[in-house]
Amino acid sequence: MPDLATSLDTHTLERAAAGILADALAQADALHLPGSRDRHRRQLEHVIDLANRVLAATEEAGGKPETSAGARATLVKAHAARARDARHGAGQLSLGAQRAPTCEACDDGWRRVEAIVAVAETSASVAARMAAELDTDSAGKAARAAEAAARDARRIVDERNHAYTFHANPGFSFGEGWYLAAAAVLAGVAIQIEPGKPQTPQAERFLRDAGLGSRLVPYRSRPRANKHLPEIVARAFRADPRSAQRKLRAAFLGDAPIPQMVIAWADRKLAGASAERLVLLWVRYGVHHPTRNTTHPELVELARRALAAHLVPVLVGDAVRDEEVPSGAVDMTLFWKEPIFQGADLRRAQLQFFEHLRGAHGLVGQLGVTTAGMDGPALMGLPTMYLTDAPNVRLGTWVGTVPAYREVVRGDGYLERVSDSLRRWADDGEHQSAREDS
Repeated sequence: MPDLATSLDTHTLERAAAGILADALAQADALHLPGSRDRHRRQLEHVIDLANRVLAATEEAGGKPETSAGARATLVKAHAARARDARHGAGQLSLGAQRAPTCEACDDGWRRVEAIVAVAETSASVAARMAAELDTDSAGKAARAAEAAARDARRIVDERNHAYTFHANPGFSFGEGWYLAAAAVLAGVAIQIEPGKPQTPQAERFLRDAGLGSRLVPYRSRPRANKHLPEIVARAFRADPRSAQRKLRAAFLGDAPIPQMVIAWADRKLAGASAERLVLLWVRYGVHHPTRNTTHPELVELARRALAAHLVPVLVGDAVRDEEVPSGAVDMTLFWKEPIFQGADLRRAQLQFFEHLRGAHGLVGQLGVTTAGMDGPALMGLPTMYLTDAPNVRLGTWVGTVPAYREVVRGDGYLERVSDSLRRWADDGEHQSAREDS
């Protein structure tokens, strides 16, 4: 005969577990409220612990069968609820993992998702075993719900999207395309193109022309965060900067000559320029991070310092707003809106434009506020300085790795540092011209 005190104790524990579970399930519609989800999880863990203790005690001491059956029924429902909760947690965490700022953080997040999915699968297995022992309709229904939740949770992992999105909407950052294509060339990342956008065909044309057709995958939701891309590119440059730059130039520019239309347009805009060498001054007026936008007084000062270094400042990027173009500067802003730069090969044509300025007009470098548009030419080897109020976390990974890529943090003496660099660029341009003439 079992000990009476033990029987009473297990019966009390079984009833307590059933009561806590009933309370947890009654709050299911309020799990979105602050703190409710954590409380729900603690309750389920407590229920499972109590019910397992009941089973262990009754099996050891030969307690009442109805107590054991009650504990099993409670466990089926508790594990079904835990499997559903794990499915929810895996889904929520997967969203954060995909948006993580680094590849390492993304992969770490997905490892945590895998651990949560394992919880769902374990609970589904326990629920199925307990339901088989009970052999009741209600237990079978709960076990099937646990199994469905575990399958849904596993599907989240199985359907993880490893691709990065090439955005084809002109309103999105154009420079992201340079980062993604470069990461595909240098590290083989997968690419999905944003469908049905104004520049979707042009994006596909550029990627296929760059030899990246095998990296294209069908578009799906929940891609990786493009925040990873600058660091991926930086790793390749750290390993071998010369090789990385050669690969990108070959992929992005191809081996065909620069189209005559591009040459004629650029030559016409530069007719009458007062010096042999040029420097690009980038102008930015964006809605995203407006504090990074160009200020006209700084633009005027940069142009003045370029002229002092015997360089012609050429304005590119967004149009100068509500102010005059700085004296002595050539205005080539909004060049990318010209029809010759908006055709099927728009991205390659824009890079060819910069290449022509460099080869035929003595372009020595580019300078401006942080704008992703300048990073395509930078990857092609054009010396670059970007101005910023504070170190840039993403693009700072390129400083010291991508050749001739510099960050200039505004502060005491920053304009003098800019002038020193402009003079060095001008001197390097003279030496290059001398070598080519000899």
